[in-house]
Amino acid sequence: MKKFAQLAIPYIVWAALMLILPMGLIAMYSFMEQGNSIVSFSLTLDHYVKFFTDPDFLVILWRSLVIAVKTTVICLLLGYPVAYFIARSDEKVQNMLVLCITIPTWINMLVRTYAWIGLLSEGGLIQQILGIFGLGDVELLYTEGAVLLGMVYNFIPFMILQINTSLCKMDHSLLEAGADLGANPVQTFRRITLPLSIPGVINGITLVFLPAISSFFIPKLLGGGQYFLIGNLIENQFITVGEWNFGSAISMIMAVIMMLLMMAVKKVEDRNQGGKEE
Repeated sequence: MKKFAQLAIPYIVWAALMLILPMGLIAMYSFMEQGNSIVSFSLTLDHYVKFFTDPDFLVILWRSLVIAVKTTVICLLLGYPVAYFIARSDEKVQNMLVLCITIPTWINMLVRTYAWIGLLSEGGLIQQILGIFGLGDVELLYTEGAVLLGMVYNFIPFMILQINTSLCKMDHSLLEAGADLGANPVQTFRRITLPLSIPGVINGITLVFLPAISSFFIPKLLGGGQYFLIGNLIENQFITVGEWNFGSAISMIMAVIMMLLMMAVKKVEDRNQGGKEE
């Protein structure tokens, strides 16, 4: 046991340096007054008060939550049928389909988002296709729809893979038992397949919602700076305005929101699996 404990030391040190230390510095900066040094500083809650008392910041937070929820719902509605189809396919076909889902993720997300600028821009491929149906004048780029499309495109593989993994692990003898008991395909799906796939659905929701609510370069590129989300606000405070303390406070607020959401998701998952709440 001691040898295994010693093997874990490098990972503990790495986690402390790369995760805990940066988070601790951000938390400390969020309670510091602007211009204070790390050596000597005075605590203040002004940055948190500034965020929650300014309606513009609250609107940005609400907008971020709404776009993250929309992204998650669309990914779930589109991803579940795809994952179900993959899980019901032959093993060789499954491997090919999973490969097709994962191949785009091998390309940098920034590059993939840039590609959508060319597709959605004026005179682009999509606008030309819409022009065939008399919709060529519709503005596609730098809209909420473009931001939503970019987020769904980038994050839907996480939803599909999680649900597919859950469906593949399912005991298929239960489906045969349901058929033997006279259940039709709809009843079998509703009473067996769907409940057993809930853990994958919950994991998929988590992996889509958390990056969607904090994304900054997708709305920056596809929204053209006109669709400002909380991630853009944090980036703006650190890089453009230079108010690291206020930016750190916003980061801590988002970290707390995400932790609360993860705790809620964990409770739902435990309840679904019959776990006892402490």
